[in-house]
Amino acid sequence: MPSDEQIESQIEVLEAERERLRQREGSADPTVDEDAARLEEIRIDLDRLWDFLRQRRALRSAGENPDLASERSAETVEKYWQ
Repeated sequence: MPSDEQIESQIEVLEAERERLRQREGSADPTVDEDAARLEEIRIDLDRLWDFLRQRRALRSAGENPDLASERSAETVEKYWQ
């Protein structure tokens, strides 16, 4: 089970990659379509990681074991916004 710090580290790596890709968006780079697809993957991965981290924090705050949290599927997490 990953620790909060490991989850936060994954979030930071994805945020940095997202920022690099966004900086390239306006260029004439032929990989722009690939970048757009990757940005969508990153968005979903970030949603899932933040959800997981929030679950862990809520469990800890309630005096429960944060390791009881589980990573939810992209389908589940993405439906929260609808």
